[in-house]
Amino acid sequence: MTSIAVVKKDGVVAIASDTLTKWGSAKESATYIANHEKILKVGESYIAITGSATFKSILRDYFSGNNDVRLNNPADIFRTWNRLHAALKDRYFLLPEEDKEDALESSRLDVLIANTHGIFGVSGHRTVQEFSRFYAYGTGSDYALGALYATYDDPLRDAASLAKLAIEAAAEFDDCSGLPLNCFTLPLAK
Repeated sequence: MTSIAVVKKDGVVAIASDTLTKWGSAKESATYIANHEKILKVGESYIAITGSATFKSILRDYFSGNNDVRLNNPADIFRTWNRLHAALKDRYFLLPEEDKEDALESSRLDVLIANTHGIFGVSGHRTVQEFSRFYAYGTGSDYALGALYATYDDPLRDAASLAKLAIEAAAEFDDCSGLPLNCFTLPLAK
């Protein structure tokens, strides 16, 4: 229950997320939860997380003890995520998929990645995509993507203001997303 967004514009990447956690109908806002961040810093990358709130603890633990993390391009991200998936099952007790219609077992989280090499997304089935302009995941992603689509070409908006606007739109219309938001920026490598 979250909204996350990435934007690349004019040589800068931005990544943003809301801070609301929901358990059923209960809301846990940043007012009451001190560790409300949904964006982790992993090396020189930022990773925004959707899925169970436990995933941020799992990813923080996994990446803190792993020196073989490469997030610079889709192939490296895919290899990193396959190793992570094995650890999710072996070390963190991820339950196997119940849906036999899927060809692959899901990691049950979607993430967005921003670093000096670009903006990327990893879906639950470990599909890795490199985005050219922007993207959003989570329960408010339809609103976030609409806001990004409508405003991306505005010359007065930079990557950070666009990413923030996406999360603000999601928080306004999605009952599983809420402010305040977090946003981080990095320059693209030249």
